[in-house]
Amino acid sequence: MNRLTKRREPFAFMLYLAIVGSGLLFFFLLLVFITKEARNQDIPLKIPGMFWVSTFVIIASSFTLQGANKAFKEERFRSYRLNISITLLAGIVFIILQGLGWRKMLLAGITMSNNTGGMFIYVLSGLHILHTLGGLIALASANKDAFQRMEYVDSYVYSVNPPNQLKIKLISIYWHFIDILWIILFLFLLYHAS
Repeated sequence: MNRLTKRREPFAFMLYLAIVGSGLLFFFLLLVFITKEARNQDIPLKIPGMFWVSTFVIIASSFTLQGANKAFKEERFRSYRLNISITLLAGIVFIILQGLGWRKMLLAGITMSNNTGGMFIYVLSGLHILHTLGGLIALASANKDAFQRMEYVDSYVYSVNPPNQLKIKLISIYWHFIDILWIILFLFLLYHAS
């Protein structure tokens, strides 16, 4: 059997398809911003400080998820539970910090209707938050599974089951995509910030 005729995992394919679709959505939104900025000469952007903190939090969450993956493969289930829980908590903190950033912008009088730069920040970060919520639902499911199997034998049986291994793999791929996507968006916003 060669690489072209090998059976593909349908869930992985669907995830990659969704990632490409999401990537294109954000790519076109960034293109719209660049086009508008080229026409209007300058669109002032003011990045709230909370966005810096949230960026560090989501980067840290990718490291804890990587730690969870490693622990899962090495059958260190206590470490796996700790790392998957920290990743879930970091994702929640990320969204809260983004919300606090929005609040700071609103208190400064920056709304979607009166500030084009603010509108782009709200739209880009808002869409990213929606994508992050999808990841949080998957992480919450993995977290629930981890804490339902506290005994080593139960955890081991769960960890050697291929569908469960696939679930952790797909969650990791999606979460790292969310992380990289935010870093790209944040760098884009920083580059265009006044």
